[in-house]
Amino acid sequence: MSITIRALLLTCGLMGVVVTAQAKDNGADMTFHGTLITPPPCTINDDNRIEVNFGERVGINKVDGVNYRQMMNYQITCLEAATGNGALTLSLSGSVAGFDSEALLTDKANLGIRVYQNDQPFTPNSTLKIDLANPPRLEAVPVKNARATLTEGAFESWATLRADYQ
Repeated sequence: MSITIRALLLTCGLMGVVVTAQAKDNGADMTFHGTLITPPPCTINDDNRIEVNFGERVGINKVDGVNYRQMMNYQITCLEAATGNGALTLSLSGSVAGFDSEALLTDKANLGIRVYQNDQPFTPNSTLKIDLANPPRLEAVPVKNARATLTEGAFESWATLRADYQ
C-alpha cells in the first residue's frame, strides 16, 4: 500500500511540475521601453512684456466690460517645434478680482481686467490647449464691480502668460 501511495504522490508531483511549466509556456513576456525627452522651450514676445494701454481717458461711467476692449499683441516662439507628440498649452496666471472670478485684480478698488481668448473668457489661473500655428486671439477689457462706483486715477494689473508643451 505504501508503494501505491508513493507512486501516486510521485505522479501528482510530476503533474504539478508539468502544469506549472505549461502555465509559464502559455504566458507572454513583456518588455517596456521608451525615450525621455525635454519639451522644446517656448517664449512669448521674445521674453518682453506684453503692454496693454487703455489710454488716459477711460471714463469711470463707461467701464462696462465692453468699452475700451484692446487687442493683446503677442507672439509665441518654440524652439525645435514638437512633432505632435505633446500638446501646447497657454496659461494665464494672476490675482483674481474679488468681485469677478473671470477678471484680474488691479491696484484700483472695484476695477478688474478681463482677458478673452477668441471671444471666450480666459479665466485667471487657467490653462488651455492651443495650436502654435493658430494661437488664440487675446483681448483685454476693463470691468467694474456692479455694486460700486469707480474713482478717478491711474490703474495697473499684472499677470503672466506662459506657453508650455505638456
